[in-house]
This record gives sequence, structure tokens and C-alpha cells, in this order.
Amino acid sequence: MNLKKIKQNTLRFIGQITLFHAVNILCKTLKIEEINKEAVEKLERENKNYVFAFWHGTMLLPWYINRNKNFLGLISKSKDGDLLANTLRNWRYQVVRGSSSKGGSVALEVMIDYAKNKTSVAVTPDGPRGPALKLKAGVVIAAKKSGVPLVLAGVGYQKKKYLSSWDRFQVPKPFSKVKLIYSNPIYVEQTLTYEKTSETIRQCDYKLNELQTKAAIFGL
Repeated sequence: MNLKKIKQNTLRFIGQITLFHAVNILCKTLKIEEINKEAVEKLERENKNYVFAFWHGTMLLPWYINRNKNFLGLISKSKDGDLLANTLRNWRYQVVRGSSSKGGSVALEVMIDYAKNKTSVAVTPDGPRGPALKLKAGVVIAAKKSGVPLVLAGVGYQKKKYLSSWDRFQVPKPFSKVKLIYSNPIYVEQTLTYEKTSETIRQCDYKLNELQTKAAIFGL
């Protein structure tokens, strides 16, 4: 390995460690309100796995609150995905790299297997490349084939900074108030036809955007 490569790897390692600690410190300052949390707590008390979905641009808090729960996280194979994957591993997530957008993908099959047999699964259904706020089929297909419920979550940061990325990624400011709204568990029957499954995908897309809009409203 040449000197340039060694320097790159060293800087990447330092960046990963710095990012992990910075995100931990930031999230610990947030004032979090979780709405309909009892729906998720009931599933967890009953030891039921579920597929947990939230938008890519708001994903910082949902990843953080499920740390140390042995979730599976579906992460893209991009360079940005490398940073997120390492952070999630430090939070004791199991990580699979890939996209759930194609029904026959290896990543989707792994997600289904984990949800059915091992642990809950967290995923951003508009990632890794968008379009933003448009739910792809993978989360609904995973819930259908695994037989576990789908839980959607809208996330609203009262004070935040937007990054110039495809998803307008939101970084909450320290000590900001945060609203996290969970849907009730959504069960997708395994016997649904293609047409009915497509309609369920459209309904979940609408529901997640509705939750996101409600979560983003403060002081009303």
C-alpha cells in the first residue's frame, strides 16, 4: 500500500470516529417528543419484528433512537453510505449494503429474511438516490413477504440546517425540539394481488408524507 493510500485511509478513519462522536453529542441535546410511541412499544413488548421506514432527509434521529436495539439497517453502497454504515455499526446495528428498490435484489431478500426470522429492519424508502419523499416498493414488499408489520415515521426538527443534497438533508441544531410521529402498524397481506399491492404502496407513500407534514409543524 502506497503512502497516499495510507493517508487516505487514516483520514477516513479519523473522519468516521469524529462523525460518530459529533452525532452522539448532538442527538443527546435534542428535546424529543414521540407521538404514538405506544404502537411501537407494544410490538417490542410482544417481541414482534417490524419494518421501520422514514425519509432519507430526516434520518438522523430515527437511526439514533433505535441504537443498541439490534436493528438491521439497509444502507447504500455509496461513499456517504460508508460513513453511515460505520456509525450504525457503532450503534450495534447489523448492516446490509444495497438498495431495496428492485424486487429481486439481494439486499431486499436479506431484509425479508431478517424481518421474518431475526430482527426488525430500518430503511429510508426514498434512498439512496431519490426522488426525495417518494416511497419505493421495497418496504411494502418486505413487509408483505416477511409477514411483519410496517411502521412509518415522520420527523420534524424545529431548528435545522438544510444541506445542498438531493434530499435536502436536515441537520437539527443543538437543543432543538424534535417531533417524531409513528403510524399504527400496517399489515400487508401476503395474498394481495399485484394491483392491490401497488395500491398499498401508493397509500403508504401518502401516509408517510402526511406524517412528515404533521411532524414538521410546531406551535399550532
